[in-house]
Amino acid sequence: MKEQSKIPTSKVQRAAHFVSTGAKIGGNYVKYYTRKALNNQVSRDTLHQDNATDIYDGLSKLKGSALKVLQMMSMDKNILPTAYSDRFQMAQYSAPPLSYPLVVKTFQKSFGESPSEIFDTFSKNAKNAASMGQVHEATLNGKRLAVKVQYPGVANSIISDLKIVRPIAMRLFNISDKELDHYLEEVESKLIEETDYALELERSIDISKQCDHVENLFFPVYYPELSSDKIITMDWIEGEHLKEFMAKNPSQEVKNKLGQALWDFYDYQVHDLKQVHADPHPGNFIMQENGQLGIIDFGCVKIIPEHFYQQYFRLIRKDLLLNEDELDQIFYELGFLIQEDTDYERKVFKAIFIEMIDLLGKPFHFDEFDFADDTYFQSIFNLSEKISNMKEVRESKAARGPKDALYINRTYFGLYNLLNALGANIETKKPLWLQSPKAQIQS
Repeated sequence: MKEQSKIPTSKVQRAAHFVSTGAKIGGNYVKYYTRKALNNQVSRDTLHQDNATDIYDGLSKLKGSALKVLQMMSMDKNILPTAYSDRFQMAQYSAPPLSYPLVVKTFQKSFGESPSEIFDTFSKNAKNAASMGQVHEATLNGKRLAVKVQYPGVANSIISDLKIVRPIAMRLFNISDKELDHYLEEVESKLIEETDYALELERSIDISKQCDHVENLFFPVYYPELSSDKIITMDWIEGEHLKEFMAKNPSQEVKNKLGQALWDFYDYQVHDLKQVHADPHPGNFIMQENGQLGIIDFGCVKIIPEHFYQQYFRLIRKDLLLNEDELDQIFYELGFLIQEDTDYERKVFKAIFIEMIDLLGKPFHFDEFDFADDTYFQSIFNLSEKISNMKEVRESKAARGPKDALYINRTYFGLYNLLNALGANIETKKPLWLQSPKAQIQS
C-alpha cells in the first residue's frame, strides 16, 4: 500500500479535502439519477460502491477523527449498505500508512532520538495502520515489540473535522441535526481521549491487570519507559485478525472458545469494573489457533456512570416490560421519552425503544445463545432500517436517550457482530439480577 509523505493539518487544507470528497459524492448521485432516468431498473448498488470508495479514499488521507468516524460506522454493518461497511472496515487496520521520515519526527519530539537509536531493530514500514495511528515492529534486548505511533496533527483537528464531516454522516446515517449533535458531542469527547496516549497507557495496564483472570484471554506487557503522549510500546502479540483467522476454517470448538473469552471479557468489564473497552472492532483482537484471544488498544474506554448503569440495565430485565409505570419512569429519566411528547409520540417512541431493548437484551435471556444465527442480526437490520425511515424519528423535537447509551449500545452490537462473524455459541452466564425476576442490580 502506498505510503503518505504528509498529512493535511491546517483547517483550510482539511476542509478542501472534505469539499473535494463531497463534490465526488455529488457527481456520483448525478450519474446515478441520469442512469435511473434512462433505465428504471438501475439499482443503487453502483452508487453505494462509488460513494464508499470516494469517501474512504478521500478521508483516509486525512487520518484522525474523519477516518475514525468511518471506522465506527463500519461496525454498524446492519445499518449501512454492505458496500460502505466493507470498505470502511479497511479503516480498522488497513489504512494508508505514514512514511518513515514522519515517524522519525514524532520520535525525535518525544525522546530526542530516532527509532533506530532507541531499539535494536525498527521496521520502517508500518505493519498495521488505522485511523489515529500505526504500528511498527521493533526489537530490544531480544524482545519483539509493537510500537504504536500517533499521526501528526490528529489531536488538534478533531473538533473542526467533526463539524465538516456532518453532511456525510447525516446522509449515511439518515438522522436529524438534533440527533447528530447529540451523537457527535459524545464522540468528540471520546476521540479527544483517544489521542491521549498517556491515558491509554494507564488504562491498558490497569484493565489488563484487572481482567487477567478471565479464561483464555491474554494481554501484552506495556513499557512506560518506551512510551510517550504520542507513542506506546508493548509486546508483539502473535496471531491473526478475525478475517484472516476465519479464512483458515477453525473448528467450532475453537470458535466457541474465542467467543466465550470475548463475552466474559466484556461481561466482567461492564458489570464489575463499570468501565469497558468500547471499540470492539476486529483490528483490536488477535486470535490464535489454540483459542487464546489477545486484547489490544484501550484508546477508547467508556466509564459507565453508576446511575446510568442502574437504570439502563434494569431495562434488560424481561419482567420490567410487564410493569408499565416503572418502565415509563425509566424511559423519562433516561430521555427516551420527554414531557413535551404528545400521546401519539409517546406511543410511537415507547414502542421503538421497547423493541430495541428487547433485541439488545435477547442474548441475556438464554443460558446459551447461538450468535451464528443470522435471523437475529436480520431482525436488528430490519429494525434499524424501519427507524431510519420513520418520519417521527427524523422530526423528533429532541434527541432521544442518554449520551452514555451511545457507546454502550455500540459496544454491545459491536460485540454481537464479532460473535456472529465467529459463528460462536456462548454461555451467557446471566448476571444475578437477570436470574431472579425480583432481583435488583447490585453495584
